[in-house]
Amino acid sequence: MTCEVNALSRVFLELGPFTIYWYGVIIATGAYLGLWLAMRESQRLGLKKDIFVDLVVFAIPAAIICARIYYVIFEWDRYKNGSLIDIFAIWEGGIAIHGALIGAVITALIFAKVRNISFWQLADIAAPSIILGQAIGRWGNFMNQEAHGYAVSEEFFNNYMQYLPDFIVQQMCIDGIMYHPTFLYESLWNILGFVFLLILRRFNPRRGELFLSYVIWYSFGRYFIEAMRTDSLYIIANLRTAQVISIVLIILAAGLIMYRRIKNKANVHYDGTKVKD
Repeated sequence: MTCEVNALSRVFLELGPFTIYWYGVIIATGAYLGLWLAMRESQRLGLKKDIFVDLVVFAIPAAIICARIYYVIFEWDRYKNGSLIDIFAIWEGGIAIHGALIGAVITALIFAKVRNISFWQLADIAAPSIILGQAIGRWGNFMNQEAHGYAVSEEFFNNYMQYLPDFIVQQMCIDGIMYHPTFLYESLWNILGFVFLLILRRFNPRRGELFLSYVIWYSFGRYFIEAMRTDSLYIIANLRTAQVISIVLIILAAGLIMYRRIKNKANVHYDGTKVKD
Protein backbone atom coordinates (compact mmCIF):
# COMPACT_ATOMS: atom_id res chain seq x y z
CA MET A 1 0.00 0.00 0.00
CA THR A 2 1.36 3.41 -0.94
CA CYS A 3 1.29 6.40 1.41
CA GLU A 4 2.51 9.95 1.89
CA VAL A 5 5.79 10.20 3.81
CA ASN A 6 5.69 12.37 6.93
CA ALA A 7 8.34 10.87 9.22
CA LEU A 8 9.36 12.11 12.66
CA SER A 9 12.88 13.42 13.18
CA ARG A 10 15.40 10.91 14.55
CA VAL A 11 17.22 13.74 16.33
CA PHE A 12 16.30 14.50 19.94
CA LEU A 13 18.67 17.42 20.49
CA GLU A 14 21.58 19.13 18.75
CA LEU A 15 24.25 20.86 20.83
CA GLY A 16 26.78 22.38 18.48
CA PRO A 17 28.73 19.50 16.93
CA PHE A 18 27.00 16.95 19.17
CA THR A 19 23.79 15.24 18.14
CA ILE A 20 21.62 13.28 20.56
CA TYR A 21 19.28 10.81 18.86
CA TRP A 22 15.91 9.58 20.07
CA TYR A 23 17.21 6.04 19.75
CA GLY A 24 19.77 6.53 22.50
CA VAL A 25 17.39 8.53 24.71
CA ILE A 26 14.74 5.80 24.54
CA ILE A 27 17.19 2.97 25.20
CA ALA A 28 18.60 4.90 28.18
CA THR A 29 15.10 5.52 29.52
CA GLY A 30 14.28 1.81 29.39
CA ALA A 31 17.54 0.95 31.13
CA TYR A 32 16.94 3.52 33.88
CA LEU A 33 13.39 2.36 34.61
CA GLY A 34 14.55 -1.25 34.66
CA LEU A 35 17.33 -0.41 37.09
CA TRP A 36 14.95 1.51 39.35
CA LEU A 37 12.55 -1.45 39.52
CA ALA A 38 15.36 -3.91 40.21
CA MET A 39 16.77 -1.71 42.98
CA ARG A 40 13.40 -1.50 44.71
CA GLU A 41 12.83 -5.23 44.52
CA SER A 42 16.34 -6.18 45.63
CA GLN A 43 16.01 -3.89 48.64
CA ARG A 44 12.64 -5.49 49.49
CA LEU A 45 14.29 -8.92 49.45
CA GLY A 46 17.07 -7.81 51.78
CA LEU A 47 19.92 -7.35 49.32
CA LYS A 48 22.15 -4.32 49.39
CA LYS A 49 20.39 -1.33 47.85
CA ASP A 50 23.09 -0.64 45.29
CA ILE A 51 23.79 -4.23 44.21
CA PHE A 52 22.15 -3.67 40.82
CA VAL A 53 23.88 -0.34 40.35
CA ASP A 54 27.18 -2.18 40.75
CA LEU A 55 26.01 -4.88 38.33
CA VAL A 56 24.80 -2.59 35.53
CA VAL A 57 28.07 -0.64 35.57
CA PHE A 58 29.54 -3.76 33.99
CA ALA A 59 26.46 -5.37 32.43
CA ILE A 60 25.23 -2.48 30.27
CA PRO A 61 28.55 -1.87 28.46
CA ALA A 62 29.01 -5.63 28.02
CA ALA A 63 25.45 -5.97 26.69
CA ILE A 64 25.89 -3.12 24.19
CA ILE A 65 29.24 -4.44 22.97
CA CYS A 66 27.97 -8.01 22.60
CA ALA A 67 24.75 -6.82 20.94
CA ARG A 68 26.75 -4.93 18.34
CA ILE A 69 29.26 -7.75 17.82
CA TYR A 70 26.39 -10.20 17.34
CA TYR A 71 24.73 -7.93 14.80
CA VAL A 72 27.92 -7.19 12.85
CA ILE A 73 28.85 -10.90 12.69
CA PHE A 74 25.55 -11.80 11.04
CA GLU A 75 25.61 -8.69 8.82
CA TRP A 76 29.30 -8.92 7.92
CA ASP A 77 28.69 -8.58 4.18
CA ARG A 78 27.26 -5.15 4.90
CA TYR A 79 30.25 -3.95 6.92
CA LYS A 80 33.31 -5.72 5.49
CA ASN A 81 33.90 -3.18 2.72
CA GLY A 82 32.85 -0.09 4.67
CA SER A 83 34.76 2.18 7.03
CA LEU A 84 35.70 1.13 10.55
CA ILE A 85 33.45 3.80 12.05
CA ASP A 86 30.40 2.07 10.53
CA ILE A 87 30.99 -0.94 12.77
CA PHE A 88 30.76 1.23 15.89
CA ALA A 89 27.87 3.46 14.72
CA ILE A 90 25.21 2.04 17.05
CA TRP A 91 23.38 5.40 16.97
CA GLU A 92 22.35 4.37 13.46
CA GLY A 93 20.67 1.29 14.94
CA GLY A 94 21.80 -2.27 14.46
CA ILE A 95 22.10 -4.01 17.81
CA ALA A 96 20.70 -7.48 18.47
CA ILE A 97 18.84 -8.21 21.68
CA HIS A 98 20.06 -11.80 21.76
CA GLY A 99 23.62 -10.55 21.70
CA ALA A 100 22.81 -8.12 24.51
CA LEU A 101 21.32 -10.93 26.62
CA ILE A 102 24.39 -13.09 26.09
CA GLY A 103 26.65 -10.26 27.26
CA ALA A 104 24.45 -9.42 30.25
CA VAL A 105 24.10 -13.05 31.40
CA ILE A 106 27.84 -13.73 31.17
CA THR A 107 28.53 -10.54 33.11
CA ALA A 108 25.93 -11.45 35.76
CA LEU A 109 27.41 -14.93 36.16
CA ILE A 110 30.87 -13.49 36.79
CA PHE A 111 29.49 -10.76 39.05
CA ALA A 112 27.49 -13.25 41.13
CA LYS A 113 30.54 -15.49 41.51
CA VAL A 114 32.77 -12.62 42.62
CA ARG A 115 30.18 -11.20 45.03
CA ASN A 116 29.15 -14.66 46.30
CA ILE A 117 25.50 -14.02 45.43
CA SER A 118 23.04 -16.40 43.78
CA PHE A 119 22.99 -15.78 40.04
CA TRP A 120 19.43 -17.09 39.89
CA GLN A 121 18.31 -14.61 42.53
CA LEU A 122 19.80 -11.72 40.56
CA ALA A 123 18.29 -13.05 37.32
CA ASP A 124 14.83 -13.43 38.84
CA ILE A 125 14.86 -9.88 40.22
CA ALA A 126 16.09 -8.52 36.90
CA ALA A 127 13.63 -10.43 34.66
CA PRO A 128 10.71 -7.94 34.82
CA SER A 129 13.17 -5.07 34.39
CA ILE A 130 14.70 -6.67 31.31
CA ILE A 131 11.43 -7.25 29.49
CA LEU A 132 10.18 -3.75 30.41
CA GLY A 133 13.42 -2.31 29.03
CA GLN A 134 12.89 -4.28 25.83
CA ALA A 135 9.30 -3.02 25.53
CA ILE A 136 10.48 0.58 25.82
CA GLY A 137 13.59 0.06 23.70
CA ARG A 138 11.55 -1.05 20.67
CA TRP A 139 10.33 2.53 20.37
CA GLY A 140 13.92 3.46 19.54
CA ASN A 141 13.51 1.22 16.48
CA PHE A 142 10.27 3.09 15.76
CA MET A 143 12.10 6.43 15.66
CA ASN A 144 14.75 4.95 13.36
CA GLN A 145 12.05 3.40 11.12
CA GLU A 146 13.66 -0.01 11.51
CA ALA A 147 12.61 -3.45 12.80
CA HIS A 148 9.39 -3.08 10.80
CA GLY A 149 7.54 -5.79 8.92
CA TYR A 150 6.47 -6.35 5.35
CA ALA A 151 4.32 -3.92 3.40
CA VAL A 152 0.69 -3.96 4.51
CA SER A 153 -2.23 -4.53 2.19
CA GLU A 154 -4.94 -1.92 1.80
CA GLU A 155 -7.39 -4.37 3.38
CA PHE A 156 -5.22 -4.81 6.49
CA PHE A 157 -4.77 -1.07 6.80
CA ASN A 158 -8.49 -0.37 6.55
CA ASN A 159 -9.44 -3.16 8.98
CA TYR A 160 -6.77 -2.65 11.61
CA MET A 161 -3.91 -0.23 11.12
CA GLN A 162 -5.96 2.90 10.49
CA TYR A 163 -7.09 2.77 14.12
CA LEU A 164 -3.56 3.23 15.42
CA PRO A 165 -2.44 6.73 16.49
CA ASP A 166 -1.55 8.91 13.52
CA PHE A 167 2.08 9.36 14.56
CA ILE A 168 2.62 5.57 14.41
CA VAL A 169 0.91 5.24 11.05
CA GLN A 170 2.91 8.12 9.60
CA GLN A 171 6.21 6.75 10.90
CA MET A 172 5.49 3.38 9.27
CA CYS A 173 5.24 5.10 5.90
CA ILE A 174 8.76 4.58 4.56
CA ASP A 175 9.72 5.66 1.04
CA GLY A 176 6.05 5.88 0.18
CA ILE A 177 5.18 2.34 1.32
CA MET A 178 3.21 1.42 4.47
CA TYR A 179 4.79 -1.33 6.60
CA HIS A 180 3.70 -3.52 9.51
CA PRO A 181 4.72 -1.91 12.85
CA THR A 182 6.38 -5.07 14.18
CA PHE A 183 8.22 -2.94 16.71
CA LEU A 184 4.78 -2.22 18.20
CA TYR A 185 3.74 -5.88 18.18
CA GLU A 186 6.86 -6.84 20.10
CA SER A 187 6.57 -3.91 22.49
CA LEU A 188 3.00 -4.88 23.37
CA TRP A 189 4.00 -8.54 23.74
CA ASN A 190 6.75 -7.51 26.14
CA ILE A 191 4.41 -5.32 28.17
CA LEU A 192 2.10 -8.32 28.56
CA GLY A 193 5.15 -10.35 29.58
CA PHE A 194 6.07 -7.72 32.17
CA VAL A 195 2.59 -7.97 33.70
CA PHE A 196 2.76 -11.78 33.59
CA LEU A 197 6.09 -11.83 35.44
CA LEU A 198 4.81 -9.45 38.12
CA ILE A 199 1.80 -11.72 38.66
CA LEU A 200 3.95 -14.87 38.67
CA ARG A 201 6.28 -13.26 41.21
CA ARG A 202 3.40 -12.90 43.65
CA PHE A 203 3.01 -16.70 43.69
CA ASN A 204 6.60 -17.01 44.97
CA PRO A 205 7.93 -19.49 42.36
CA ARG A 206 11.11 -21.49 42.77
CA ARG A 207 14.31 -19.53 42.37
CA GLY A 208 15.39 -19.25 38.76
CA GLU A 209 11.98 -19.97 37.31
CA LEU A 210 10.93 -16.34 36.99
CA PHE A 211 13.92 -15.60 34.76
CA LEU A 212 13.46 -18.82 32.79
CA SER A 213 9.77 -17.98 32.34
CA TYR A 214 10.85 -14.62 30.92
CA VAL A 215 13.13 -16.41 28.45
CA ILE A 216 10.28 -18.67 27.31
CA TRP A 217 7.73 -15.83 27.08
CA TYR A 218 9.98 -13.48 25.14
CA SER A 219 11.30 -16.18 22.82
CA PHE A 220 7.81 -17.47 21.99
CA GLY A 221 6.61 -14.04 20.88
CA ARG A 222 9.86 -13.18 19.13
CA TYR A 223 9.69 -16.34 17.02
CA PHE A 224 6.38 -15.32 15.40
CA ILE A 225 7.09 -11.60 15.16
CA GLU A 226 10.49 -12.26 13.58
CA ALA A 227 8.75 -14.04 10.68
CA MET A 228 7.13 -10.72 9.74
CA ARG A 229 10.28 -8.60 9.77
CA THR A 230 12.20 -7.43 6.71
CA ASP A 231 15.54 -6.82 8.45
CA SER A 232 16.14 -10.27 9.95
CA LEU A 233 19.62 -11.64 10.42
CA TYR A 234 20.10 -15.00 8.71
CA ILE A 235 22.27 -18.00 9.55
CA ILE A 236 21.96 -19.45 6.06
CA ALA A 237 19.51 -19.02 3.19
CA ASN A 238 16.03 -18.49 4.67
CA LEU A 239 16.94 -19.61 8.19
CA ARG A 240 16.37 -16.60 10.43
CA THR A 241 18.86 -16.36 13.29
CA ALA A 242 16.42 -14.98 15.86
CA GLN A 243 13.91 -17.76 15.20
CA VAL A 244 16.52 -20.47 15.61
CA ILE A 245 17.83 -18.85 18.80
CA SER A 246 14.28 -18.48 20.11
CA ILE A 247 13.55 -22.19 19.67
CA VAL A 248 16.86 -23.12 21.30
CA LEU A 249 16.19 -20.79 24.24
CA ILE A 250 12.68 -22.16 24.80
CA ILE A 251 14.00 -25.73 24.86
CA LEU A 252 16.91 -24.82 27.14
CA ALA A 253 14.78 -22.80 29.55
CA ALA A 254 12.08 -25.47 29.82
CA GLY A 255 14.77 -28.14 30.17
CA LEU A 256 16.52 -26.18 32.93
CA ILE A 257 13.29 -25.81 34.89
CA MET A 258 12.74 -29.59 34.80
CA TYR A 259 16.41 -30.44 35.43
CA ARG A 260 16.73 -28.15 38.42
CA ARG A 261 13.57 -29.58 39.96
CA ILE A 262 14.56 -33.21 39.34
CA LYS A 263 18.06 -32.64 40.75
CA ASN A 264 16.66 -30.67 43.71
CA LYS A 265 18.60 -27.58 42.70
CA ALA A 266 15.48 -25.39 42.68
CA ASN A 267 14.95 -25.92 46.41
CA VAL A 268 14.50 -22.24 47.34
CA HIS A 269 11.56 -19.98 46.57
CA TYR A 270 11.86 -16.57 44.93
CA ASP A 271 11.85 -14.86 48.32
CA GLY A 272 14.59 -17.11 49.70
CA THR A 273 12.47 -19.46 51.81
CA LYS A 274 13.04 -23.19 51.53
CA VAL A 275 10.77 -25.29 49.33
CA LYS A 276 8.83 -27.77 51.44
CA ASP A 277 9.09 -31.40 50.36
